[in-house]
Amino acid sequence: MCMVDQLIEVHDRGGTVEAIIASDNVLLNDDAQLDPLAAAEMIAQAFAAVKGYADRLSDEPVKQGYLVGIRKIRFLGNAHAGDRLRICVDTVGAISGFAVITGEVTRDQDVIARGELKLWISEDSPSRAPIK
Repeated sequence: MCMVDQLIEVHDRGGTVEAIIASDNVLLNDDAQLDPLAAAEMIAQAFAAVKGYADRLSDEPVKQGYLVGIRKIRFLGNAHAGDRLRICVDTVGAISGFAVITGEVTRDQDVIARGELKLWISEDSPSRAPIK
């Protein structure tokens, strides 16, 4: 399930992605509020978009990645259908196919989630997802 919509910015260690919460998102409850854990998935997908773009710029194949750990995540607000969110990610460290990243999800100027994720990027299997 794709939770992010647009790559906004890329820099040395990370970047920024935008997401608009669709009214048919399966992670919305009856009050059109997004499940807070969706923020962790959006952070992971934001990193995937940034990393995939950087790989393309370097003529490297875009690799599949997997969310393997969530640390120090805090949910500070809620998102609802129709909200436009910004997800900023930064790489803290990377070694042997693993990456530790920090991420922050904001709505307008309000931080609604921030945390640290561990991801594993497979060296063996390029992504089959088309680049738009």
